[in-house]
Amino acid sequence: MNKMTLSALTLSAALLPLASQAATEIEWWHAMGGTNGEKVNEIAANFNKSQSDYIVKPVYKGNYSETMTAAIAAFRAHQQPDIVQVFEVGTATMMSAKGAIYPVYQLMKDSGENFDSKNYLSAVTGYYTDSDGNMLSMPFNSSTPVLYYNKDLLAKANVEPPKTWEEMDEAGKKLRAAGVQCGFTTAWQSWIQLENLSARHNVAFATEDDGFKSTKAELAFNGPLQVMHISKMAEWQKEGVFQYGGRTNDAAAKFYSGECAMYTESSAGYSGIRKNASFPFGVSQLPYWQSQIDKPLNTIIGGASLWAMQGKPNDHYKGVAKFFSYLSQPEVQADWHQFSGYLPITQAAYDLTKSQGFYDKNPGTETAVIQMTSGTPTVNSKGLRLGNFAQIRDIIDEELESVWSGKQDAKTALDTAVKRGNELLRKFEKANK
Repeated sequence: MNKMTLSALTLSAALLPLASQAATEIEWWHAMGGTNGEKVNEIAANFNKSQSDYIVKPVYKGNYSETMTAAIAAFRAHQQPDIVQVFEVGTATMMSAKGAIYPVYQLMKDSGENFDSKNYLSAVTGYYTDSDGNMLSMPFNSSTPVLYYNKDLLAKANVEPPKTWEEMDEAGKKLRAAGVQCGFTTAWQSWIQLENLSARHNVAFATEDDGFKSTKAELAFNGPLQVMHISKMAEWQKEGVFQYGGRTNDAAAKFYSGECAMYTESSAGYSGIRKNASFPFGVSQLPYWQSQIDKPLNTIIGGASLWAMQGKPNDHYKGVAKFFSYLSQPEVQADWHQFSGYLPITQAAYDLTKSQGFYDKNPGTETAVIQMTSGTPTVNSKGLRLGNFAQIRDIIDEELESVWSGKQDAKTALDTAVKRGNELLRKFEKANK
């Protein structure tokens, strides 16, 4: 080896660390475990390969509640990440965290990124915008409830997938008569059987436009529609038309095993059902009460969005903005949507998925998108913006469980849940004046 070659190698070796150090590291705390967590790592790796200025580092921080709690504690200790994934019920909490968040619309503008909120599905972004329509966080994994059904069991009872709750009543009784143990079960009872029930029928879940107008909102889900629906479900529970299977998605086992013929669950549950169900299944829209409304509105979303946190150097925010632009690319979004079952957040990603023939090859996967985009959201179907909402959902779970067990009627349970929940809302209002 001559001296010139040796010198060149020495210089290159010296420059390598400098090149590596030049890339700004962006820390992204998320709550995606399992295969979705692996996909998150893949998305970050692909972004890192696409450019050399920034390195996005995903960090799994536990479930949604744990991740949000960790981020708040980290901010107080001045050790916050650049990006944190927060579930939809934490939106009001994040908005009220003055000085802690960098609104996405402002971040993208300040960073000079090409950003138009109109490119995103309004039914998705509506949950994460302020009263002026500005996007505060970047939608990432959004889903909405649909109805899954066991084709074999429905054929056995000679029934069609119910489009309305009236049809569910009839179908459930026929299934029972045909020897099926349970007509249907549900995941996420507050989200599906109260929050989405209200939105789909254009009925307020809370005052102040479901909390979007101010922190003075009071819960209103103890109205005639909600009481009627929960009362009917209580009757169905006694008859076996409905079986309660637990909070979150614990009831999935009842559907996988064939114990229950139908299952109201998140559209993001599709991949789990495809993996665990040993029978042919279909997907249809969430039923509505035909006696209450001629045409149902859109359902509202669940899932989470990405929030940029304050207190970082400016070069970090340029990297965050670049990463958000990357996430919004049709190819990236379509791939995430098709892999996870979460909704595409942009019209371009939806159109790309259609053109790729994904919905034709995977029947039912388009149902949630059609359900979400079939109309213009109203103040009652835009979403919910309520403080301490995670704790309010716990209260709703407790009160509904007392209905399913026959300890109290629907009206008493919903009145109690509203009263207890309003106490939490007043605490939130007082803390955020």
